[in-house]
Amino acid sequence: MPEMTGAEALRRSLEAEGVDTVFALPGVQIMAAFDALRDSQSIRLVSTRHEQTTAYMADGYARVARRPGVALVVPGPGALNATAAVGTAYAASSPVLLISGQIPSGTLGKGDGQLHEVEEQLDVFKPIVKWNTRVSSVSEIPGAIHEAFKQMTTGRPRPVELEIPPDILAATGEVEIMEAELYPAQQPADDLVARAAEALAGAEKPAIVIGGGVLRAEAGPEVATIAETLDAPIVGTQQAKGSVPAGHPQYVGVHYAQIGVSGELLGESDVILVVGTRFMVPGFKAKDGQTIIKIDVDQRELDKDHGTTIAIEADAKAGISAICDALRGRGVDKTGDSAGDRASEYREKLQAFLDDAAPVQLAWVNAVREATGDDAVLIAGMTNIGYWSHIAYDVREGGEFITSGYFGNLGFGFPTALGAKVAAGDRPVVALCGDGGFMYSPQELATAKQHGINLVAVVFDNGAFGASRWDQEHRYGDREIGTEFFNPDWDTLAAAFSVRSKGVDTPAGLTAALREALALDEPSLIHVSLPIMAPPFQLV
Repeated sequence: MPEMTGAEALRRSLEAEGVDTVFALPGVQIMAAFDALRDSQSIRLVSTRHEQTTAYMADGYARVARRPGVALVVPGPGALNATAAVGTAYAASSPVLLISGQIPSGTLGKGDGQLHEVEEQLDVFKPIVKWNTRVSSVSEIPGAIHEAFKQMTTGRPRPVELEIPPDILAATGEVEIMEAELYPAQQPADDLVARAAEALAGAEKPAIVIGGGVLRAEAGPEVATIAETLDAPIVGTQQAKGSVPAGHPQYVGVHYAQIGVSGELLGESDVILVVGTRFMVPGFKAKDGQTIIKIDVDQRELDKDHGTTIAIEADAKAGISAICDALRGRGVDKTGDSAGDRASEYREKLQAFLDDAAPVQLAWVNAVREATGDDAVLIAGMTNIGYWSHIAYDVREGGEFITSGYFGNLGFGFPTALGAKVAAGDRPVVALCGDGGFMYSPQELATAKQHGINLVAVVFDNGAFGASRWDQEHRYGDREIGTEFFNPDWDTLAAAFSVRSKGVDTPAGLTAALREALALDEPSLIHVSLPIMAPPFQLV
Protein backbone atom coordinates (compact mmCIF):
# COMPACT_ATOMS: atom_id res chain seq x y z
CA MET A 1 0.00 0.00 0.00
CA PRO A 2 1.26 3.51 -0.75
CA GLU A 3 2.27 5.89 2.00
CA MET A 4 0.71 9.33 2.24
CA THR A 5 -0.35 11.93 4.77
CA GLY A 6 -3.80 11.88 6.31
CA ALA A 7 -4.65 15.06 4.42
CA GLU A 8 -3.73 13.45 1.11
CA ALA A 9 -5.71 10.36 2.04
CA LEU A 10 -8.69 12.61 2.70
CA ARG A 11 -8.34 14.38 -0.63
CA ARG A 12 -7.88 11.20 -2.63
CA SER A 13 -10.79 9.51 -0.84
CA LEU A 14 -13.08 12.42 -1.68
CA GLU A 15 -11.91 12.31 -5.29
CA ALA A 16 -12.59 8.57 -5.41
CA GLU A 17 -16.17 9.18 -4.25
CA GLY A 18 -16.69 11.67 -7.09
CA VAL A 19 -16.64 14.87 -5.02
CA ASP A 20 -16.11 17.92 -7.23
CA THR A 21 -16.75 20.75 -4.74
CA VAL A 22 -15.91 21.36 -1.08
CA PHE A 23 -17.36 24.35 0.80
CA ALA A 24 -14.97 25.43 3.52
CA LEU A 25 -13.65 28.04 5.91
CA PRO A 26 -10.00 27.70 6.99
CA GLY A 27 -8.47 27.39 10.44
CA VAL A 28 -5.37 25.99 12.08
CA GLN A 29 -6.63 22.43 12.72
CA ILE A 30 -7.60 21.84 9.06
CA MET A 31 -4.88 23.68 7.16
CA ALA A 32 -3.23 20.40 6.12
CA ALA A 33 -6.51 19.46 4.42
CA PHE A 34 -6.60 22.84 2.65
CA ASP A 35 -3.03 22.31 1.47
CA ALA A 36 -3.87 18.86 0.11
CA LEU A 37 -6.93 20.18 -1.73
CA ARG A 38 -4.63 22.70 -3.44
CA ASP A 39 -3.19 19.74 -5.37
CA SER A 40 -6.54 18.38 -6.53
CA GLN A 41 -7.27 18.48 -10.27
CA SER A 42 -10.96 17.71 -9.80
CA ILE A 43 -12.16 19.33 -6.55
CA ARG A 44 -13.11 22.99 -6.44
CA LEU A 45 -12.78 24.64 -3.02
CA VAL A 46 -15.34 27.37 -2.38
CA SER A 47 -14.42 29.47 0.65
CA THR A 48 -17.15 31.24 2.63
CA ARG A 49 -17.32 33.97 5.24
CA HIS A 50 -19.11 31.96 7.94
CA GLU A 51 -19.04 28.27 8.84
CA GLN A 52 -22.83 28.12 8.82
CA THR A 53 -22.70 28.95 5.14
CA THR A 54 -20.37 26.04 4.35
CA ALA A 55 -23.00 23.51 5.39
CA TYR A 56 -25.92 25.48 3.94
CA MET A 57 -24.10 25.59 0.60
CA ALA A 58 -23.37 21.87 0.83
CA ASP A 59 -27.08 21.26 1.43
CA GLY A 60 -28.20 23.43 -1.51
CA TYR A 61 -25.60 21.77 -3.70
CA ALA A 62 -26.72 18.28 -2.65
CA ARG A 63 -30.37 18.91 -3.40
CA VAL A 64 -29.74 20.21 -6.92
CA ALA A 65 -26.83 17.95 -7.85
CA ARG A 66 -28.60 14.84 -6.46
CA ARG A 67 -25.38 13.76 -4.75
CA PRO A 68 -23.77 14.50 -1.39
CA GLY A 69 -22.46 17.96 -0.61
CA VAL A 70 -19.28 18.36 1.43
CA ALA A 71 -18.36 21.03 4.00
CA LEU A 72 -15.06 21.45 5.87
CA VAL A 73 -14.72 23.46 9.11
CA VAL A 74 -12.60 23.77 12.23
CA PRO A 75 -13.77 22.15 15.47
CA GLY A 76 -15.49 23.94 18.34
CA PRO A 77 -16.95 27.25 17.19
CA GLY A 78 -16.62 26.33 13.52
CA ALA A 79 -18.45 23.05 13.92
CA LEU A 80 -21.04 24.62 16.22
CA ASN A 81 -21.65 27.41 13.74
CA ALA A 82 -22.49 24.75 11.16
CA THR A 83 -25.09 22.96 13.30
CA ALA A 84 -28.11 25.01 12.18
CA ALA A 85 -27.39 24.06 8.58
CA VAL A 86 -26.68 20.43 9.46
CA GLY A 87 -29.96 20.33 11.36
CA THR A 88 -31.73 21.65 8.29
CA ALA A 89 -30.19 18.92 6.16
CA TYR A 90 -31.35 16.37 8.72
CA ALA A 91 -34.91 17.72 8.70
CA ALA A 92 -34.99 17.80 4.91
CA SER A 93 -33.28 14.39 4.44
CA SER A 94 -30.39 15.91 2.52
CA PRO A 95 -27.00 14.14 2.19
CA VAL A 96 -24.36 16.49 3.61
CA LEU A 97 -20.92 15.42 4.80
CA LEU A 98 -19.51 17.77 7.45
CA ILE A 99 -15.80 17.21 7.94
CA SER A 100 -14.86 18.96 11.15
CA GLY A 101 -11.41 19.25 12.56
CA GLN A 102 -10.50 18.32 16.10
CA ILE A 103 -7.98 19.22 18.75
CA PRO A 104 -4.78 17.10 18.76
CA SER A 105 -5.64 13.49 19.41
CA GLY A 106 -3.33 13.25 22.44
CA THR A 107 -5.32 15.96 24.21
CA LEU A 108 -8.81 14.58 23.60
CA GLY A 109 -10.84 14.11 26.76
CA LYS A 110 -8.36 15.90 29.03
CA GLY A 111 -10.18 19.23 29.25
CA ASP A 112 -6.95 21.21 28.89
CA GLY A 113 -8.64 24.15 27.20
CA GLN A 114 -7.10 23.50 23.80
CA LEU A 115 -7.95 25.99 21.07
CA HIS A 116 -11.50 25.31 19.80
CA GLU A 117 -11.99 22.45 22.26
CA VAL A 118 -15.49 21.11 22.83
CA GLU A 119 -15.62 18.05 25.02
CA GLU A 120 -17.47 15.15 23.37
CA GLN A 121 -18.02 17.06 20.15
CA LEU A 122 -19.32 13.88 18.51
CA ASP A 123 -22.21 13.87 20.97
CA VAL A 124 -23.17 17.41 19.98
CA PHE A 125 -23.93 16.20 16.47
CA LYS A 126 -25.62 12.88 17.22
CA PRO A 127 -29.20 14.28 17.32
CA ILE A 128 -28.81 15.94 13.89
CA VAL A 129 -26.83 13.40 11.87
CA LYS A 130 -27.50 9.90 10.65
CA TRP A 131 -23.97 8.73 11.52
CA ASN A 132 -20.71 10.20 12.76
CA THR A 133 -17.27 9.08 13.81
CA ARG A 134 -13.74 10.23 14.60
CA VAL A 135 -10.68 8.67 13.01
CA SER A 136 -7.60 7.89 15.08
CA SER A 137 -5.10 6.93 12.37
CA VAL A 138 -4.24 7.79 8.77
CA SER A 139 -5.20 4.31 7.59
CA GLU A 140 -8.78 4.77 8.90
CA ILE A 141 -9.54 7.80 6.73
CA PRO A 142 -10.49 6.05 3.45
CA GLY A 143 -12.80 3.64 5.25
CA ALA A 144 -14.46 6.46 7.19
CA ILE A 145 -15.07 8.49 4.02
CA HIS A 146 -16.41 5.41 2.24
CA GLU A 147 -18.78 4.63 5.11
CA ALA A 148 -19.93 8.24 5.21
CA PHE A 149 -20.95 8.04 1.55
CA LYS A 150 -22.64 4.70 2.09
CA GLN A 151 -24.68 6.19 4.93
CA MET A 152 -25.67 9.19 2.81
CA THR A 153 -26.61 7.18 -0.28
CA THR A 154 -28.48 4.23 1.24
CA GLY A 155 -31.76 4.22 3.12
CA ARG A 156 -32.95 7.67 4.10
CA PRO A 157 -30.36 10.25 2.99
CA ARG A 158 -29.31 12.45 5.86
CA PRO A 159 -26.18 14.35 6.95
CA VAL A 160 -23.15 12.69 8.50
CA GLU A 161 -20.18 14.10 10.39
CA LEU A 162 -16.53 13.04 10.38
CA GLU A 163 -13.87 14.38 12.74
CA ILE A 164 -10.14 14.27 11.97
CA PRO A 165 -7.58 15.58 14.50
CA PRO A 166 -4.82 17.80 13.03
CA ASP A 167 -2.01 15.42 13.94
CA ILE A 168 -3.75 12.65 11.96
CA LEU A 169 -4.03 14.95 8.94
CA ALA A 170 -0.31 15.70 9.20
CA ALA A 171 0.87 12.15 9.95
CA THR A 172 2.01 9.64 7.32
CA GLY A 173 0.81 6.09 6.99
CA GLU A 174 0.06 3.26 4.61
CA VAL A 175 -3.29 3.83 2.97
CA GLU A 176 -5.58 1.93 0.63
CA ILE A 177 -7.98 4.26 -1.19
CA MET A 178 -11.44 2.77 -1.61
CA GLU A 179 -13.44 3.23 -4.80
CA ALA A 180 -17.01 4.53 -4.84
CA GLU A 181 -19.84 2.01 -4.83
CA LEU A 182 -23.36 2.01 -6.21
CA TYR A 183 -25.84 0.54 -3.75
CA PRO A 184 -29.08 -1.14 -4.83
CA ALA A 185 -32.37 0.49 -3.93
CA GLN A 186 -34.35 -1.21 -1.19
CA GLN A 187 -37.01 -3.43 -2.77
CA PRO A 188 -40.50 -4.01 -1.35
CA ALA A 189 -41.75 -7.35 -0.05
CA ASP A 190 -43.82 -9.18 -2.67
CA ASP A 191 -46.67 -10.05 -0.30
CA LEU A 192 -47.10 -6.43 0.77
CA VAL A 193 -47.06 -5.27 -2.85
CA ALA A 194 -49.81 -7.77 -3.65
CA ARG A 195 -51.93 -6.55 -0.71
CA ALA A 196 -51.44 -2.93 -1.71
CA ALA A 197 -52.37 -3.62 -5.34
CA GLU A 198 -55.50 -5.50 -4.25
CA ALA A 199 -56.63 -2.61 -2.06
CA LEU A 200 -55.94 0.01 -4.74
CA ALA A 201 -57.61 -2.02 -7.46
CA GLY A 202 -60.80 -2.14 -5.40
CA ALA A 203 -60.77 1.52 -4.41
CA GLU A 204 -63.66 3.74 -5.44
CA LYS A 205 -61.99 7.01 -4.45
CA PRO A 206 -58.24 6.51 -4.13
CA ALA A 207 -55.80 9.33 -3.36
CA ILE A 208 -52.03 9.68 -3.25
CA VAL A 209 -49.91 11.70 -0.82
CA ILE A 210 -46.26 12.28 -1.72
CA GLY A 211 -43.32 13.74 0.17
CA GLY A 212 -39.66 14.51 -0.27
CA GLY A 213 -38.80 10.84 -0.52
CA VAL A 214 -40.46 10.77 -3.94
CA LEU A 215 -38.35 13.70 -5.12
CA ARG A 216 -35.09 12.22 -3.83
CA ALA A 217 -35.84 8.80 -5.33
CA GLU A 218 -36.77 10.50 -8.62
CA ALA A 219 -40.02 8.56 -8.49
CA GLY A 220 -42.24 11.32 -9.87
CA PRO A 221 -42.89 9.57 -13.22
CA GLU A 222 -43.92 6.39 -11.43
CA VAL A 223 -46.26 8.34 -9.14
CA ALA A 224 -47.81 10.05 -12.17
CA THR A 225 -48.32 6.67 -13.87
CA ILE A 226 -50.04 5.07 -10.90
CA ALA A 227 -52.19 8.17 -10.41
CA GLU A 228 -53.33 7.98 -14.03
CA THR A 229 -53.96 4.24 -13.76
CA LEU A 230 -56.09 4.68 -10.64
CA ASP A 231 -57.56 8.10 -11.48
CA ALA A 232 -56.21 9.19 -8.10
CA PRO A 233 -55.63 12.84 -7.13
CA ILE A 234 -52.14 13.65 -5.85
CA VAL A 235 -51.36 15.97 -2.96
CA GLY A 236 -47.85 16.63 -1.79
CA THR A 237 -45.75 18.28 0.86
CA GLN A 238 -43.66 21.32 -0.01
CA GLN A 239 -40.66 18.98 0.00
CA ALA A 240 -42.21 17.06 -2.90
CA LYS A 241 -42.80 20.07 -5.14
CA GLY A 242 -41.53 19.37 -8.64
CA SER A 243 -41.51 15.59 -8.40
CA VAL A 244 -44.84 15.62 -10.25
CA PRO A 245 -45.14 18.76 -12.41
CA ALA A 246 -47.83 21.23 -11.36
CA GLY A 247 -49.54 20.87 -14.73
CA HIS A 248 -50.23 17.15 -14.37
CA PRO A 249 -54.01 16.54 -14.49
CA GLN A 250 -53.97 14.44 -11.29
CA TYR A 251 -51.91 16.90 -9.25
CA VAL A 252 -53.97 18.96 -6.79
CA GLY A 253 -51.30 20.91 -4.91
CA VAL A 254 -49.49 21.19 -1.61
CA HIS A 255 -50.79 20.59 1.89
CA TYR A 256 -49.09 23.10 4.16
CA ALA A 257 -49.67 25.04 7.36
CA GLN A 258 -53.14 23.64 8.10
CA ILE A 259 -54.74 25.26 5.08
CA GLY A 260 -55.91 24.06 1.71
CA VAL A 261 -58.07 21.17 0.61
CA SER A 262 -56.06 18.09 1.50
CA GLY A 263 -57.99 17.28 4.67
CA GLU A 264 -61.29 17.31 2.78
CA LEU A 265 -59.93 15.33 -0.17
CA LEU A 266 -58.36 12.64 1.96
CA GLY A 267 -61.36 12.50 4.26
CA GLU A 268 -63.56 11.35 1.37
CA SER A 269 -60.98 8.86 0.00
CA ASP A 270 -61.32 5.18 0.77
CA VAL A 271 -57.74 4.09 -0.05
CA ILE A 272 -54.79 6.45 0.43
CA LEU A 273 -51.33 5.68 -0.90
CA VAL A 274 -48.68 7.59 1.10
CA VAL A 275 -45.16 7.68 -0.33
CA GLY A 276 -41.97 9.12 1.13
CA THR A 277 -43.50 11.44 3.72
CA ARG A 278 -44.12 11.59 7.47
CA PHE A 279 -47.83 12.02 6.56
CA MET A 280 -48.73 14.98 8.73
CA VAL A 281 -51.65 16.31 6.71
CA PRO A 282 -53.54 19.24 8.25
CA GLY A 283 -57.20 18.55 8.85
CA PHE A 284 -56.98 14.81 8.25
CA LYS A 285 -57.24 11.91 10.65
CA ALA A 286 -57.61 8.31 9.52
CA LYS A 287 -61.06 6.88 10.15
CA ASP A 288 -62.59 3.44 10.25
CA GLY A 289 -63.03 1.92 6.81
CA GLN A 290 -60.10 3.73 5.23
CA THR A 291 -57.10 1.81 3.97
CA ILE A 292 -53.77 3.62 4.25
CA ILE A 293 -50.82 2.18 2.36
CA LYS A 294 -47.51 3.69 3.33
CA ILE A 295 -44.22 3.32 1.45
CA ASP A 296 -41.09 4.64 3.12
CA VAL A 297 -37.42 3.73 3.14
CA ASP A 298 -37.21 4.63 6.85
CA GLN A 299 -38.75 1.99 9.11
CA ARG A 300 -39.05 4.54 11.91
CA GLU A 301 -41.57 6.47 9.85
CA LEU A 302 -43.55 3.31 9.19
CA ASP A 303 -43.64 2.59 12.91
CA LYS A 304 -45.44 5.87 13.63
CA ASP A 305 -49.17 5.39 14.12
CA HIS A 306 -51.02 7.15 11.32
CA GLY A 307 -53.66 4.47 11.02
CA THR A 308 -51.52 2.68 8.47
CA THR A 309 -53.04 -0.54 7.15
CA ILE A 310 -50.18 -1.72 4.92
CA ALA A 311 -46.61 -0.57 5.68
CA ILE A 312 -44.02 -1.18 2.97
CA GLU A 313 -40.36 -0.52 3.74
CA ALA A 314 -38.86 0.28 0.35
CA ASP A 315 -37.32 2.91 -1.87
CA ALA A 316 -40.14 5.09 -3.25
CA LYS A 317 -39.34 4.37 -6.88
CA ALA A 318 -39.00 0.63 -6.32
CA GLY A 319 -42.19 0.45 -4.25
CA ILE A 320 -44.36 2.41 -6.66
CA SER A 321 -42.97 0.56 -9.68
CA ALA A 322 -43.77 -2.80 -8.11
CA ILE A 323 -47.34 -1.76 -7.29
CA CYS A 324 -47.78 -0.40 -10.85
CA ASP A 325 -46.69 -3.73 -12.28
CA ALA A 326 -49.10 -5.57 -9.99
CA LEU A 327 -51.98 -3.30 -11.02
CA ARG A 328 -51.23 -3.89 -14.69
CA GLY A 329 -51.29 -7.60 -13.98
CA ARG A 330 -54.77 -7.14 -12.60
CA GLY A 331 -55.86 -5.21 -15.68
CA VAL A 332 -56.57 -2.01 -13.74
CA ASP A 333 -57.06 1.04 -15.98
CA LYS A 334 -59.29 3.94 -14.93
CA THR A 335 -58.19 6.40 -17.61
CA GLY A 336 -61.73 7.04 -18.88
CA ASP A 337 -63.51 10.22 -19.97
CA SER A 338 -64.02 11.37 -16.38
CA ALA A 339 -60.42 10.79 -15.34
CA GLY A 340 -58.99 13.71 -13.43
CA ASP A 341 -62.37 15.18 -12.46
CA ARG A 342 -61.82 14.79 -8.70
CA ALA A 343 -58.37 16.34 -8.95
CA SER A 344 -59.72 19.21 -11.03
CA GLU A 345 -62.49 19.87 -8.51
CA TYR A 346 -60.04 20.15 -5.64
CA ARG A 347 -57.56 22.22 -7.66
CA GLU A 348 -60.33 24.73 -8.28
CA LYS A 349 -61.24 24.76 -4.58
CA LEU A 350 -57.62 25.38 -3.63
CA GLN A 351 -57.27 28.21 -6.14
CA ALA A 352 -60.51 29.80 -4.93
CA PHE A 353 -59.23 29.65 -1.37
CA LEU A 354 -55.94 31.31 -2.33
CA ASP A 355 -57.67 34.02 -4.35
CA ASP A 356 -59.88 34.83 -1.38
CA ALA A 357 -57.42 34.45 1.49
CA ALA A 358 -54.26 36.03 0.12
CA PRO A 359 -54.72 37.98 -3.12
CA VAL A 360 -51.85 40.38 -2.37
CA GLN A 361 -49.42 37.64 -1.43
CA LEU A 362 -50.51 35.67 -4.49
CA ALA A 363 -49.71 38.62 -6.74
CA TRP A 364 -46.11 38.64 -5.48
CA VAL A 365 -45.73 34.87 -5.89
CA ASN A 366 -47.16 35.09 -9.40
CA ALA A 367 -44.70 37.88 -10.18
CA VAL A 368 -41.84 35.54 -9.37
CA ARG A 369 -43.44 32.72 -11.36
CA GLU A 370 -43.82 34.93 -14.45
CA ALA A 371 -40.15 35.84 -14.43
CA THR A 372 -38.65 32.38 -13.89
CA GLY A 373 -38.35 29.71 -16.54
CA ASP A 374 -39.57 26.17 -16.11
CA ASP A 375 -36.04 25.00 -15.21
CA ALA A 376 -35.58 27.53 -12.41
CA VAL A 377 -34.50 26.60 -8.90
CA LEU A 378 -36.45 28.54 -6.26
CA ILE A 379 -35.30 28.66 -2.65
CA ALA A 380 -38.16 29.63 -0.35
CA GLY A 381 -36.73 31.34 2.71
CA MET A 382 -38.55 32.01 5.94
CA THR A 383 -40.44 35.04 4.75
CA ASN A 384 -44.06 35.78 3.88
CA ILE A 385 -43.78 35.35 0.11
CA GLY A 386 -41.57 32.31 0.69
CA TYR A 387 -44.29 30.75 2.84
CA TRP A 388 -47.00 31.45 0.29
CA SER A 389 -44.81 30.12 -2.52
CA HIS A 390 -45.01 26.70 -0.84
CA ILE A 391 -48.65 26.62 -1.88
CA ALA A 392 -48.93 28.99 -4.81
CA TYR A 393 -45.67 28.72 -6.82
CA ASP A 394 -46.08 26.17 -9.59
CA VAL A 395 -43.02 23.97 -10.09
CA ARG A 396 -43.07 22.73 -13.65
CA GLU A 397 -41.13 19.97 -15.32
CA GLY A 398 -37.42 20.64 -14.94
CA GLY A 399 -37.84 23.06 -12.04
CA GLU A 400 -36.90 22.67 -8.39
CA PHE A 401 -38.14 24.07 -5.09
CA ILE A 402 -36.06 24.05 -1.89
CA THR A 403 -37.22 24.73 1.66
CA SER A 404 -35.82 24.18 5.13
CA GLY A 405 -38.52 21.60 5.87
CA TYR A 406 -39.85 21.35 9.39
CA PHE A 407 -36.67 22.96 10.78
CA GLY A 408 -37.92 26.33 9.52
CA ASN A 409 -34.77 28.24 10.30
CA LEU A 410 -34.37 31.92 9.63
CA GLY A 411 -31.30 32.74 7.55
CA PHE A 412 -31.51 29.55 5.48
CA GLY A 413 -32.47 30.98 2.09
CA PHE A 414 -29.53 32.97 0.73
CA PRO A 415 -26.58 30.71 1.68
CA THR A 416 -28.46 27.58 0.60
CA ALA A 417 -29.19 29.23 -2.74
CA LEU A 418 -25.48 29.86 -3.21
CA GLY A 419 -24.79 26.13 -3.02
CA ALA A 420 -27.77 25.37 -5.25
CA LYS A 421 -26.38 27.72 -7.89
CA VAL A 422 -22.96 26.05 -7.80
CA ALA A 423 -24.71 22.78 -8.69
CA ALA A 424 -27.22 24.31 -11.10
CA GLY A 425 -24.69 25.78 -13.52
CA ASP A 426 -26.50 27.88 -16.14
CA ARG A 427 -29.95 27.21 -14.71
CA PRO A 428 -31.50 30.24 -12.97
CA VAL A 429 -31.51 30.24 -9.17
CA VAL A 430 -33.64 32.67 -7.16
CA ALA A 431 -33.63 33.01 -3.37
CA LEU A 432 -36.72 34.48 -1.68
CA CYS A 433 -35.40 36.08 1.51
CA GLY A 434 -36.89 38.21 4.24
CA ASP A 435 -35.02 41.26 5.46
CA GLY A 436 -34.57 39.53 8.81
CA GLY A 437 -33.29 36.27 7.34
CA PHE A 438 -31.05 37.86 4.72
CA MET A 439 -29.19 39.79 7.39
CA TYR A 440 -27.98 36.51 8.90
CA SER A 441 -25.45 36.31 6.07
CA PRO A 442 -25.15 39.49 3.96
CA GLN A 443 -21.40 39.02 4.00
CA GLU A 444 -21.86 36.08 1.66
CA LEU A 445 -22.45 38.56 -1.14
CA ALA A 446 -18.65 38.54 -1.11
CA THR A 447 -18.70 34.77 -1.64
CA ALA A 448 -21.07 35.15 -4.58
CA LYS A 449 -18.88 37.82 -6.15
CA GLN A 450 -15.54 36.12 -5.49
CA HIS A 451 -16.58 32.74 -6.85
CA GLY A 452 -18.84 33.92 -9.67
CA ILE A 453 -22.00 32.42 -8.15
CA ASN A 454 -24.54 34.27 -10.24
CA LEU A 455 -27.82 33.84 -8.39
CA VAL A 456 -30.51 36.41 -7.71
CA ALA A 457 -31.40 37.20 -4.09
CA VAL A 458 -34.80 38.83 -3.61
CA VAL A 459 -35.06 40.56 -0.22
CA PHE A 460 -38.59 41.39 0.92
CA ASP A 461 -38.32 44.42 3.20
CA ASN A 462 -41.09 45.08 5.71
CA GLY A 463 -38.80 46.34 8.45
CA ALA A 464 -39.63 43.55 10.86
CA PHE A 465 -39.60 39.88 11.65
CA GLY A 466 -42.90 39.88 9.83
CA ALA A 467 -44.60 36.70 11.03
CA SER A 468 -43.78 37.53 14.64
CA ARG A 469 -44.90 41.14 14.18
CA TRP A 470 -48.19 39.92 12.69
CA ASP A 471 -48.56 37.59 15.66
CA GLN A 472 -48.10 40.49 18.08
CA GLU A 473 -50.62 42.60 16.19
CA HIS A 474 -53.34 39.95 16.09
CA ARG A 475 -52.83 37.89 19.24
CA TYR A 476 -51.12 40.24 21.67
CA GLY A 477 -53.03 43.49 21.29
CA ASP A 478 -50.45 45.05 18.98
CA ARG A 479 -47.93 45.21 21.85
CA GLU A 480 -44.75 45.39 19.77
CA ILE A 481 -41.45 44.47 21.34
CA GLY A 482 -38.34 43.15 19.65
CA THR A 483 -39.83 42.47 16.23
CA GLU A 484 -39.11 45.70 14.35
CA PHE A 485 -35.63 46.69 13.23
CA PHE A 486 -33.46 49.08 11.26
CA ASN A 487 -32.44 47.94 7.80
CA PRO A 488 -29.41 49.01 5.77
CA ASP A 489 -29.67 50.90 2.53
CA TRP A 490 -29.79 47.84 0.30
CA ASP A 491 -28.18 49.51 -2.72
CA THR A 492 -25.28 50.73 -0.61
CA LEU A 493 -24.88 47.29 0.96
CA ALA A 494 -24.79 45.56 -2.43
CA ALA A 495 -22.43 48.17 -3.87
CA ALA A 496 -19.99 47.53 -1.02
CA PHE A 497 -19.58 44.03 -2.44
CA SER A 498 -19.65 45.19 -6.10
CA VAL A 499 -22.99 43.45 -6.55
CA ARG A 500 -25.71 45.03 -8.68
CA SER A 501 -29.02 45.83 -7.01
CA LYS A 502 -32.44 47.24 -7.74
CA GLY A 503 -35.42 48.26 -5.65
CA VAL A 504 -39.08 47.64 -6.57
CA ASP A 505 -42.43 48.13 -4.88
CA THR A 506 -44.95 46.45 -7.19
CA PRO A 507 -45.39 42.87 -8.45
CA ALA A 508 -44.96 44.06 -12.04
CA GLY A 509 -41.75 45.78 -11.02
CA LEU A 510 -40.49 42.56 -9.44
CA THR A 511 -41.20 40.56 -12.59
CA ALA A 512 -39.29 43.07 -14.72
CA ALA A 513 -36.37 43.29 -12.28
CA LEU A 514 -36.11 39.51 -12.04
CA ARG A 515 -36.11 39.07 -15.79
CA GLU A 516 -33.39 41.68 -16.12
CA ALA A 517 -31.26 40.13 -13.37
CA LEU A 518 -31.62 36.58 -14.65
CA ALA A 519 -30.41 37.66 -18.09
CA LEU A 520 -27.09 38.84 -16.64
CA ASP A 521 -24.00 36.82 -15.84
CA GLU A 522 -23.44 38.17 -12.34
CA PRO A 523 -24.99 37.98 -8.88
CA SER A 524 -27.85 40.40 -8.19
CA LEU A 525 -29.86 41.67 -5.25
CA ILE A 526 -33.45 42.87 -5.65
CA HIS A 527 -35.06 44.58 -2.67
CA VAL A 528 -38.83 44.74 -2.45
CA SER A 529 -40.79 47.13 -0.25
CA LEU A 530 -44.02 45.62 1.03
CA PRO A 531 -46.23 45.74 4.14
CA ILE A 532 -46.51 43.15 6.89
CA MET A 533 -49.05 40.54 5.78
CA ALA A 534 -50.58 37.35 7.13
CA PRO A 535 -48.51 34.21 6.63
CA PRO A 536 -50.42 31.01 5.79
CA PHE A 537 -49.97 29.46 9.23
CA GLN A 538 -51.61 32.42 10.98
CA LEU A 539 -54.85 32.33 9.02
CA VAL A 540 -56.31 29.61 11.23
